[in-house]
Amino acid sequence: MANNQRPGAVRKLKKGPSVGTGGHGRKALEGKGPTPKAEDRTYHKAHKNKQLAERSAAKRANQRGGARGRGGPKGRATEELVTGRNSVLEALRAGIPAKALYVAVRIDVDERVRESLKLAADRGIPLMEAHKPELDRMTEDAVHQGLVLQIPPYDYADAVDLAQETVTKWKKGHIGAAPLIVALDGITDPRNLGAIIRSVSAFAGNAVVVPERRSVGVTASAWKTSAGAAVRVPVAKAPNLNRALAAFKDLGFYVLGLDGGGDVALPDLTVATEPVCLVVGSEGKGLSRLVRENCDQIVSIPIDSAMESLNASMAVGISLYEISKLRAAGA
Repeated sequence: MANNQRPGAVRKLKKGPSVGTGGHGRKALEGKGPTPKAEDRTYHKAHKNKQLAERSAAKRANQRGGARGRGGPKGRATEELVTGRNSVLEALRAGIPAKALYVAVRIDVDERVRESLKLAADRGIPLMEAHKPELDRMTEDAVHQGLVLQIPPYDYADAVDLAQETVTKWKKGHIGAAPLIVALDGITDPRNLGAIIRSVSAFAGNAVVVPERRSVGVTASAWKTSAGAAVRVPVAKAPNLNRALAAFKDLGFYVLGLDGGGDVALPDLTVATEPVCLVVGSEGKGLSRLVRENCDQIVSIPIDSAMESLNASMAVGISLYEISKLRAAGA
């Protein structure tokens, strides 16, 4: 007969309802989702290696100093930062508009720093002292050498409004020569833009028009290449270049596309004394198909057949010179 009286064989039951875990055990079994990648875990060595690689890439991209964009909300113009002693000094010498000059605390002063400080003071540019970590953060670890120049976003005019204002001034006699505008199609090099602005200024042009998308803008590099001409020649933006060209035609402009194998050679141009919009494409692709179709004439520069094409800024300079000659002869 089983001995059920042993204390160890007796199961003691609690009186009343039993209390559970409140679901804590079930929640613990649910887990915390998929394990993050090693490079996304801040404590992991792979995360530190990723950060070092990103910083190294940024430093390589800015090894010689230069301009960096400061991102803003989508659709808005962004500020630019010119970093490095040589780049800052060149920008100040070129008269590029500047918002502030940041100088590192206890900077090792040399001739470039002295001249930069003097130029900034002469132009009334605010001087801001900042510690090196702050400059590193501003420039995303670019090589700044203790000098950072803050460039405000360029204030673009509207292409059609500017063309209309120019025509009105011409008709009232405020402008001697007929309006002359240069429009860019697919040009993305800021140095080309700067050189074109310089040519437009040299040959009494009135404006440069750039498309809103897939096009170069007025950067610090464009300012420097223009050699100060960007102060005198306005740059306007067109949301849609083809619509702008159609509007120019309505205002009385002759839209001339500059491309090889054109309808007419540049010296034989007969509409030079009228309001002219000269459109130039990129060196490789030339004018886009729609832009080409919207031109009244395609004009070509006679060149040696062994030479396939000219640099865009060089082609614009030659064309503007020829137009100025034709205008002088027809005056």
